[in-house]
Amino acid sequence: MRIRRPRSLNGLILVGFGLVALPLLVAVVWALLSLDRLAEQSERLVTTGVAAAENNRLLAEQVGTLERVARQHVILRSEESLALLQQDLGTLNERLEDMRPLAELADSVTLMESIGSDVRGVVLALMAADVSDDDAQAALDRFSGIRQRTGEFTGILTTYVDDELLALKNSMRDAQRISAWQVAALVPGTVLLVLIFTLLVARPIRQIDSAIHQLGESGFSKPIKVKGPTDLERLGRQLEWLRVRLLELAQEKNKFLRHMSHELKTPLANIREGTELLLDGTVGELDKPQREVTDILRVNGLKLQQLIENLLSFSAWQAKSEILTLSDFPLRALVISVAKEQRLALKAAHIQLRLDVDDIIVNADREKIRTVLDNLLSNAIKFTPKGGFVTIRAKQSKASFVLEFADTGPGVPKEEGPRIFDAFFQGRREQGGFVGGTGIGLSVVLECVQAHDGSVELVDTDEFPGAHFRIVVPQNRRLSEQKIAANA
Repeated sequence: MRIRRPRSLNGLILVGFGLVALPLLVAVVWALLSLDRLAEQSERLVTTGVAAAENNRLLAEQVGTLERVARQHVILRSEESLALLQQDLGTLNERLEDMRPLAELADSVTLMESIGSDVRGVVLALMAADVSDDDAQAALDRFSGIRQRTGEFTGILTTYVDDELLALKNSMRDAQRISAWQVAALVPGTVLLVLIFTLLVARPIRQIDSAIHQLGESGFSKPIKVKGPTDLERLGRQLEWLRVRLLELAQEKNKFLRHMSHELKTPLANIREGTELLLDGTVGELDKPQREVTDILRVNGLKLQQLIENLLSFSAWQAKSEILTLSDFPLRALVISVAKEQRLALKAAHIQLRLDVDDIIVNADREKIRTVLDNLLSNAIKFTPKGGFVTIRAKQSKASFVLEFADTGPGVPKEEGPRIFDAFFQGRREQGGFVGGTGIGLSVVLECVQAHDGSVELVDTDEFPGAHFRIVVPQNRRLSEQKIAANA
C-alpha cells in the first residue's frame, strides 16, 4: 500500500509537525500519568507508614497498660480495678480493629486475632469471681507471650511498610529508566523526521533558489522544473513562464540592436568617407580652422563607429555566435596602436597617458583585446578631468597576463560598483566627450575577457583617485584551442 504524502507545503509542514510532536506528546502524557501514579502511591505510603508507626506504638503501650492494670486487679480485687481492666480491654480491641486493614495488607490478620484472643482470655480469667491465686498468676504469665506476638505483629507491619517504600523506589527508578529510554529514542527519531521533512521541503526550495539565481544571471536557456508540494510546483511553473517571457524579450532586444546597428552603419560610413575626402583635399584644400573642425568630425565619427561596433559585438555575444581567434602578438605594440587612435581625444582633453607595459608576447584574440583596450581607454578619457592622466600597465606572470587601467577621475561610487559591468547601465556622474555612451562598453569588456576564461574587476586602492580596473587573461593555449574546437 502506497503512503500518500501531503501535496501542499502547508500540509507537509503540518504532517511533519504532527509526526514530530506525536511521540513527544505520548511521552509527556505517559510521564504525567506515571508521576500521578507515583504521587498517589507516595501519599498513600506516607499515610500508611505514619499510621502504622503510631498504631504500633499505641498497641505496645496499651498491652503494657493492660498488663499493669491486670496485676493491680489481682492484688486489689476491687470493682474499680475490674472496671478499669474492662475499659483497657475495649480500648485494645478498638486499636486492633483500627489496625485490621493494614494487617490484611501485611497478611498478618491471624496473628492480630490471636493477640486479641489471648488478651481477652487473660482478662476473662481474671474477671472470674472464684479465680485462685495460682490461676491468676498463670493468666498473668500469659502476658509474656502476648508481648512477644505483639512485637512480631508490629515488626511485620513495619516490614510491610519498608517493603512498600522499597517498591515505590523501584517504581520511580523504572519510571526514570523508561523516560530515559523514551528520550533516547525520541531524540534520534525526531532528528530523523526533521531531516526527512527538511529534505522534502528544502529540495524544491533549492530548485526555486537556483532558478531565481539563473534568471538573475540572465540564463534563460535552461528550463525551470520544480518538483515537490503543489504550491511550490505552481511557483516553479510561474518562474518557467517568466523565463520564457524574459527569453523572448532578450531575443527581441538583440534583434532590435542588430537591425539598429546595421541601419546606423551605412549613413555613418558615408559621413566618414566624406570626412576623409575633406581631409585628403580631394574637394579642395582646407585652411587650418576648417581642418580642425573636420578632425573633430572624424574623431567623433570614429567614436560613433566604436559605439555601433560595441552594440553589434554585444548583440553577437548575446546570441552566442562569436568564437575566439587566438594568435601570438606583442601586447605593447597593440596598446600603443590603440593609444594613437585616441591621441586626438587625449590631446583635446589635455590628458596625459602613462604607459607601463612590458614588452611581452601574449596568446589571445587580438581584436577582442583591442576592443578591451579601446573601450577602457575611451571610458577613462570620458571620466578624467582636463589636466589629469590615465595609466596603463601590463605584465606577464607564469600562467596569465595582467592589464591595469587607472585614471584620476571621480572614480566609481561604491553603490554602483556591482552594476558597472551590466549592459546599458550608466552611472549618475556626468561623462565627458562629445558623444554620450550607451552603457555597454564595460559589458563588452567583460564579455571579451570572459571569452578568454579571464576576469575583470574594479580594484579599490589608494594609488589612484579614480577608477582602477584589473584584467587577468589566462595563458593556456591548449584550453583555448579546445574551446575554439568546441565552438567551431
